[in-house]
Amino acid sequence: MICARRVTKTYVSAGTVVPALDEVDLSVDEGDFVVVHGSSGSGKTTLLLTLGGMLCPTSGTVFFRAGDIYALSPWRRSRYRQRHVGFIFQKFFLLPYLTAFDNIRLALTLHGYQGDQEQRIVHLAQRLGIAHRLGHRPWQLSVGEQQRVAMARATAGAPELILADEPTGNLDQANSEAFARFLLDENQHGRTIVLVTHDESLLRLGNRTVQLRSGRLSDAA
Repeated sequence: MICARRVTKTYVSAGTVVPALDEVDLSVDEGDFVVVHGSSGSGKTTLLLTLGGMLCPTSGTVFFRAGDIYALSPWRRSRYRQRHVGFIFQKFFLLPYLTAFDNIRLALTLHGYQGDQEQRIVHLAQRLGIAHRLGHRPWQLSVGEQQRVAMARATAGAPELILADEPTGNLDQANSEAFARFLLDENQHGRTIVLVTHDESLLRLGNRTVQLRSGRLSDAA
């Protein structure tokens, strides 16, 4: 479904070239649940943003269904994200002036969802246990509730690919376990998932685990 080919990403800091990714090769088949494990600073977020078409690599490229996403114009790359990718961010990035309901509805609108938006939102909220919180704004929600709103937003349009960046980094054990169950359920319903984490307890979720160290990818031991 999606593959990175010899992807390198470097940054320049104080005149020094700093490699974030070093010729990374990664192939993810349709229906896979791939967990990328690595410590802080290993390049996990950079890899995820590159796969999602949000961060252009210094060299190499990313293919989605055999199409080079970095050969697309910025507008078409944005459409690729809207149509095919759901992002779950560690910091949530919910719009503070919108209710939970409207944060999710905005994602559906941008996705071009043709069904009953309210029905879809309520269904997801019930699955995630936040139906009673849909009228609240992010600052009125707990951290766990904000994460569940972010999960609903990312999956509302039934994207083919879900990219999750350290999704349990701010959650307690109960919320982390609920998140894991939700992702496994999404995967069983045909979603392809790439999750990056430093949390070893999440390694069990994937049908495949890879290790990222200092920007270099290898199969997990």
